[in-house]
Amino acid sequence: MACFDLDSSQLFSNTHSIDSSFTLHFERSVSDEFLATPNACTSTQTQSVSNIPEPPPLPGASQARNSFSEKLKGCNFAPDETRRMWDKLFYDGYEADVRVVTDDDGVILAHSSVLQGINSPVLRSMLEQPRAKGGFRCIRIPGVPSEAARVFIRFLYSSCFDRDAMKSYVLHLLVLSHTFSVPCIKKVCVSQLEQALLTTDNVVDVLQLARQCDAPRLSLLCTRLIVKDFKTVSASEGWRVMKQVSRSLEQELLESLVETDSRKAERARKAEERKVYVQLHEAMEALVHICRDGCRTIGPRDKMLKGSQAACGFPACKGLELLVRHFSGCRTRVPGGCANCISRRRCRI
Repeated sequence: MACFDLDSSQLFSNTHSIDSSFTLHFERSVSDEFLATPNACTSTQTQSVSNIPEPPPLPGASQARNSFSEKLKGCNFAPDETRRMWDKLFYDGYEADVRVVTDDDGVILAHSSVLQGINSPVLRSMLEQPRAKGGFRCIRIPGVPSEAARVFIRFLYSSCFDRDAMKSYVLHLLVLSHTFSVPCIKKVCVSQLEQALLTTDNVVDVLQLARQCDAPRLSLLCTRLIVKDFKTVSASEGWRVMKQVSRSLEQELLESLVETDSRKAERARKAEERKVYVQLHEAMEALVHICRDGCRTIGPRDKMLKGSQAACGFPACKGLELLVRHFSGCRTRVPGGCANCISRRRCRI
């Protein structure tokens, strides 16, 4: 069983007002205390009071608010006992007054007091209807199996779910979270799909649902997976169905694929150009080194090279040295004769 940790800092949205009111009350109490002191004071008392150093300033409201929020970061989860209690309340259905009905004649018992506490305007509007004769309010969830609706209602109680159930009904839960405006469940579905449940077989279906359910991050992840492994995705059943249903989406994905390939080719071209520039830079540095400092047996004529001279540290120096030696003593300079001399002549041209 996996549990979703809700951030309890959302429960304290008016922390700034609490801190500011506390500071104001403290300052007023201090000022009243000073005003209540008698005016008649001896010179000794006045001198002793004047010698007391001034206290440091009170911490600002922003500093107090930040420290308070940092303390709350470690309290953003409910104990396991509380989760088990909410699960027991859901499964037992004690004093339930709501019936959730699905298309396959499944009935799920729930409590209106719990559902009204959920931050969902859709559920609240459904619960405003009058009760039926049996004392139950009825909420109908069409288009999904009863087990998916059960997982959805259970999450509203305890923020928990079984991993097998999530794997089977993650797409149904994504649709339900959007239909009933429950963003925390949508966030969990997107996270589960991103971590393990998004595959090349279902990525096209997930992409279409993500666009309809206002999940931009999930839509971006699906697009990246399709572009990354387009050959496998294009052979899936979801792609074939999508081609028949949504031609515009197919065209958009193909354009994204072409754009990605173009960017890859541009990056490869720039990398190759950068490599050539680096080689030219190394060759120029080696030429300056040879002509200025001397390298092994090549260098200025007026400079004697020492026999114990250290080995050259320039990568291109050895190759340039060999070429210079070849150019100075080459006897085969007819067209089609020496390959090195032909290359030098082409460079001059």
